[in-house]
Amino acid sequence: MRSVLFFLVFICSISGAFAQSEVLARNFFDQGEFEKALKTYEELLEENPQNTSYFFGVVQSHQQLENFKKSEELLRQKLNNSANNPTLLIELGYNYELQQNTERAEQFYAEALSAVDARPNYAYSIARTFQKYSLLKYAAETYEKAMQLNNELNFNMQLARIYGEQGKTELMFENYLELIEANPDFFPIANREFGKYISADASSEANTIFRRLLLTKLQKNPRLLYNEMLSWLFTQEEEFLKAFWQEKAIYRRSDKSLQSILNLAVMAREASDFEAATEIVEYVIEEAPSENLVLQGNQFLLKIQLKNEDEKTYAEVEKRYAELLEQFGTGLNTLALQIDFANFLAFKQDKQEEAIGLLKKLSEQANRDFDKAMIKLALADILVLQEKFNEALIYYSQVQNLVKNDQISQNARFKVAKTSYFKGDFKWAKQQLDILKSSTSQLIANDAMELSLLIEDNSIEDTTQTALKKYARADLLAFQEKNLEAIQLFEEILNLHKGEKIEDEALLKQAQLYEEAGQPEKAENNYLTIIENFNTDILADNAHYYLAELYSNELENPEKAKEYYEQIIFNFADSIYFVEARKKYRALRGDYEETP
Repeated sequence: MRSVLFFLVFICSISGAFAQSEVLARNFFDQGEFEKALKTYEELLEENPQNTSYFFGVVQSHQQLENFKKSEELLRQKLNNSANNPTLLIELGYNYELQQNTERAEQFYAEALSAVDARPNYAYSIARTFQKYSLLKYAAETYEKAMQLNNELNFNMQLARIYGEQGKTELMFENYLELIEANPDFFPIANREFGKYISADASSEANTIFRRLLLTKLQKNPRLLYNEMLSWLFTQEEEFLKAFWQEKAIYRRSDKSLQSILNLAVMAREASDFEAATEIVEYVIEEAPSENLVLQGNQFLLKIQLKNEDEKTYAEVEKRYAELLEQFGTGLNTLALQIDFANFLAFKQDKQEEAIGLLKKLSEQANRDFDKAMIKLALADILVLQEKFNEALIYYSQVQNLVKNDQISQNARFKVAKTSYFKGDFKWAKQQLDILKSSTSQLIANDAMELSLLIEDNSIEDTTQTALKKYARADLLAFQEKNLEAIQLFEEILNLHKGEKIEDEALLKQAQLYEEAGQPEKAENNYLTIIENFNTDILADNAHYYLAELYSNELENPEKAKEYYEQIIFNFADSIYFVEARKKYRALRGDYEETP
């Protein structure tokens, strides 16, 4: 038994030594120490002559040292001692490629390719070796020839990827579509590949080709599969009504639920396409097979209505909430609707106590931790509105304990930080925000980073944090929807703290409030001031994009809008607004062609 154990330990120690030596050889190679790499690989190969990794380590080290004759000698020996290994012909060809002898290299590549004639099953290893050296033309020819010779072989996936790398977009899509047609379950996998080429820009070459291919196939063969892919494409392009037409066709001809159509409405609303969102949801309500879906649809419409209407219609909105609660009841089945109603009462109608009473009554019914957390989160928001910060912080902390592993918990933690910031407790707020920078929610992570930077930037030069305290107060007023008071306080900051770090932040925030208050000319002036005085700072791309949007929508000056979208395209290529700016710029320029 001891001898067996000793033998196993001995074998493991040898394997470990080989692994360490191979890592050492690779490190030498990667660092450009090719002589040391060569020596280490030769020692490894001597101990294990059949190891191809060690063999090619030796060959590649010789090539880097320009010992091409030695590399060729080793490769020919290997070829002579191997039975039918055409990949070595590619290695020999590449050895000549490195010597700028393209003609000789191509002879070996052609010889390797011809091996497929006799054995189509060799295609994969041959093509992969061509790909290793970025010889995509030969790799594609290998797969194409093998499929012609043996119709049971399917290299559409490999070919699609190669065509994509070659810029042969149409061939790439055609191959992916063949795969999906043969196996519709492949569509979600293919989507990941499509995402590398399809963008929000409907006029881009890839989008145009893909759309044309799908429409042609749909006309010839009306499979639901093509409707699904068109819906996906139109959604990427934010053409939500066109996606809706495809989803309607799918719903009418299949046994699928309305959920995908409702999801589309949510995406339209998030993209601020309220007209499309409304039309889609109205269809869902008409077709809804259950009361729950009718409830969701009506709740959704109320949210859109509040986005687009002013105080004059609030009485009508309140009446509609009351009607829905009378129709569907005030039990836990309408929890989300009641929370929305409470927020409406508190933030829009200045009826905070009524809203709190509604939520506390609802909390008495709640049994699930998730439901309790949602109610407490809404209660805490209203307490912040009332500036009862300490009480709000208790509720936010309770939410974190109720749903520790849920995104709601991270949202509550962000609100703890924001509430502390409103209070003027910037140190504690920043500690919480820095934790949230790594949040799984990108939106929370981004918001946390922005607020953390605001606190940090305005605490270095001004240790008293005077300007920051005023800014936090103005921010709270904006949260409380006291926009005119917030605008006045931002004006005070701009007058008293000109030239300080806070200036561009105050200009941007004030501009957004001017837009909400229906004063686009004042917003325009703020954006122009940022562009003129802070064009190299972090908010410059925001100012360009918001100004372009302002010209495009409120001020109805498409030429000016085009000018500022163009500025983003040429000067802010890494901006989060780049794709949208390019899409809207092309649309204003008239590049976009309507899809039939």
